[in-house]
Amino acid sequence: MWLNKLKIAVVEKNIDSLGKLLDNIPQLESKKEMEEALYLLREASEIVHTLKDKTSASMKQIKKNLDFLRSTDIPTYKNLNIKS
Repeated sequence: MWLNKLKIAVVEKNIDSLGKLLDNIPQLESKKEMEEALYLLREASEIVHTLKDKTSASMKQIKKNLDFLRSTDIPTYKNLNIKS
């Protein structure tokens, strides 16, 4: 049952499900189950690293966009200066 849930989480790239499954790893009985779990866990690791890299790239792009918007912003003054 756990392996099936892990397969689904890997296919769906569901990080929340992967985290919950990794918190509750059962004792696997057969060598086949262990090999399958190892393969799925490697895939899960790749998914997490890929999503982490994408998130990092998105955050850097957002920072660049914000810096650009701030550089083109016209300064506003909070007080009313009627002498100038």
